[in-house]
Amino acid sequence: MSASQKEKIKQLAQTHGFELCAFTRPHINTIDQEALDRWVDAKMFGEMDYMGEAVRTMRRKQPATMLDGIQSVISLGFPYSAPDDVAVLPQQGVIASYARGDDYHELMKKKLKALARDLDILLGEHGQRVYVDTAPVLEHALAAKGGLAWQGKHSLSINRDYGSWFFLAELFTTANIKPDTEATLHCGTCTDCIPACPTGAIVSPYVVDARLCISYLTIEFNGFIPENLRKPMGNRIFGCDDCQTICPWNQKAKKPNIDFLKPREDTFLPNLAMLLTLDDDGFRQMFRKSAIKRTKRAGLLRNVCIAMGNSSEVNFVLPLLEALQDDEALIRGHAVWALAQLATDATNVQQQIQLLKDKEQHKDVLEEIASFERVI
Repeated sequence: MSASQKEKIKQLAQTHGFELCAFTRPHINTIDQEALDRWVDAKMFGEMDYMGEAVRTMRRKQPATMLDGIQSVISLGFPYSAPDDVAVLPQQGVIASYARGDDYHELMKKKLKALARDLDILLGEHGQRVYVDTAPVLEHALAAKGGLAWQGKHSLSINRDYGSWFFLAELFTTANIKPDTEATLHCGTCTDCIPACPTGAIVSPYVVDARLCISYLTIEFNGFIPENLRKPMGNRIFGCDDCQTICPWNQKAKKPNIDFLKPREDTFLPNLAMLLTLDDDGFRQMFRKSAIKRTKRAGLLRNVCIAMGNSSEVNFVLPLLEALQDDEALIRGHAVWALAQLATDATNVQQQIQLLKDKEQHKDVLEEIASFERVI
């Protein structure tokens, strides 16, 4: 395929919001395969058991198995807005910047399919598969192999122009497209991202233990947050940007030409007390087109309770007492923990906790109550 054809593909990609575009073969370097095996063997995927399945691991290491006759992978980058540098009040929750707009999965999948249709017109019909973060694809390795970005020590891909403020997507095709030059590393001796992680989840350069990661804990993990990780969460209620905001490459990152994932007003530092009042219908309505719906109501309000407990705001005691009556054990239990952090009128709070204890049947909530009693 000629250079002019490749340039036309890149121009088409840009019209659909994919401002980064690179081409590679469907092969994964040995070093990346071995790193994946070590990560899986250490079970750093936490409760995301699908990440440890043998078939999926094999497919990540052998992307050619994802499409018969595949010749090329088009690696694509879709920029989003970096977080604004604004003061955060104790009454507010922090949502990772990528989730402040509409759900990127839905938006990018539509745009990727539209790009695939355009490529059929440009190149003639070929076998194609499109992927946005939901299939066994080792996307960071493919992006690096095509020269789109290199993998930073926080494990995310970094591009010279956009830093790490972009999503990756892939278009697998049977079209034979000349590959681009592989990326080289440009982090140098910098390790700023490693100590910046509040929970120490970046256990070594390029290796993130999901079991410690705030993004995993607040989004993917469905259970009771380990108590030793609650304080480091601060007021982060959905994801975490800390390892990215500290990165020198992100200090000078370009903004998207068109911000398709423009932050929504209701997800920009939302009021914690308001969020705690959401019932199922209110949660679904507020986050209908948002990636935040992924946590479900129980997961988000669990995170809200932790943020309240870390806030030092005694005004949160009343809404947390009301949360003790919630139907979800996950919310009741974390409300107990938060009250233990904030309780100033210990007598009233103890009375309410005792009333809960008398009728509570969930073992994890009872454990939280026992911890409360040891503290107060």
